[in-house]
Amino acid sequence: MDVIYGLIPMMLFFGFLVVVIFIWMAKTGHFDDLDGAANRIFMDDEYPEDLKNKDKTTEKLKEEKPSV
Repeated sequence: MDVIYGLIPMMLFFGFLVVVIFIWMAKTGHFDDLDGAANRIFMDDEYPEDLKNKDKTTEKLKEEKPSV
């Protein structure tokens, strides 16, 4: 029974801390764009221009590299 006297204040403090952190996160904008991260998986990472530049760079590296 003596354990309850320590657990109750500890849980009240923990609950207060959770509420304070939630309010801080809401004020700083952590919950503004919830769908952006979910839809980002469907977007292409590379554009065709970037792919052309990547191909040119790999060709240059192949030319500069001495063959053994």
